[in-house]
Amino acid sequence: MSDDPRDRWAKQWALITGASAGIGLELAKLLAAGGSNLVLTARRTARLQQLAEELSSRYGIRAEVIGADLAQAEAPRDIFDFTEKQKIEVELLINNAGFGAFGFGHEIPIARQLEMIQVNCSAVVALTSQYLPGMVERRHGDVMIVASVAAFQPVPFISAYAATKAFDLLYAEGLAEEVRDFGVRVCALCPGSTTTEFQQVAEQPDRSFRWPERADKVARVGLAGLASGKSCVISGAQNILMVEAERLTPRRWIARMAANMMRPQE
Repeated sequence: MSDDPRDRWAKQWALITGASAGIGLELAKLLAAGGSNLVLTARRTARLQQLAEELSSRYGIRAEVIGADLAQAEAPRDIFDFTEKQKIEVELLINNAGFGAFGFGHEIPIARQLEMIQVNCSAVVALTSQYLPGMVERRHGDVMIVASVAAFQPVPFISAYAATKAFDLLYAEGLAEEVRDFGVRVCALCPGSTTTEFQQVAEQPDRSFRWPERADKVARVGLAGLASGKSCVISGAQNILMVEAERLTPRRWIARMAANMMRPQE
């Protein structure tokens, strides 16, 4: 296989969660343009069906759709069973689905926070754990886990979200070393502010979104990083500088600065 992200996964199957919008949508477009067949999953099945038809028609690839709500514990198994029934060998698993919730932690409904942990963490582990054994046995395969630059620091007012992304980052980096000798690659993609639906879903204020990047650019960075064997890739020069600066700053200062930027305004 080529390390060029445009054709590394040509004629292979890629499964993308959260494929109906944002970074997941752009990943689907890039992979289809490179000749990958796609399994697209998200809650909004109508959007997925339209996307699958567009990409199949334009690039001559196969695209399968399965509607799934990863907030439901059984959803990862349903997705895996679907690909098994269709005899689809998933070469690239992209755990992209996720969401945040903005505000005081004690005011955000408990159910919402637990749902976030289910989607951002538990579903990631469940899906990865189902597809990874086959990749190890075949001695090839790739996994991308979409984390965030929020994974590198405490972020008041999106505290639970940042914690879920820290989990995703460390999980990806640990697995990357576990399976490297089996020819399997795992990479955490860490975007910063990105032009997607995330901000609206999280109800996060505009002032907290600095230097937003386009979702298609972030997707390209992620695929290139995974193809080159990186276990973590940060999208955006400003984000890279910010993360490096945080390594030299006491954590309590970082939390306080983030709180000043993120604090809800009355």
